[in-house]
Amino acid sequence: QVQLVESGGGSVQPGGSLRLSCAVSGSTVDGGAIGWFRQAPGKEREAVSCMTSGGTIIYYLDSVKGRFTASRAAAENTGYLQMNNLKPDDTAIYYCAIKRGTTVCSGSYSWYRYRGRQGTQVTVSS
Repeated sequence: QVQLVESGGGSVQPGGSLRLSCAVSGSTVDGGAIGWFRQAPGKEREAVSCMTSGGTIIYYLDSVKGRFTASRAAAENTGYLQMNNLKPDDTAIYYCAIKRGTTVCSGSYSWYRYRGRQGTQVTVSS
């Protein structure tokens, strides 16, 4: 059974940093795409980033470019999203998702074969 568990969220002041983790079990974080999504209260879920099997990273939101960095550690079977200079608009529940056997990315949540269920809450407020 494949499971993705997000962690690392919390409450920070504007300008703060957090590193989110996506721990994968029953599959591997390598050999496919790993995506990050977020959903703010009352809003649609939106794609934040995707990393291809080859290491190319796509950031879907102009607002996070230069502040967020996606990565993964094969040895730990975990994906990461480093978030710096956080802003109140970044407040949301963050989810990760993976799809193996592909060299491309997608900003569509339903495209991914496996998705984290619980997400991790990020709150940015002064």
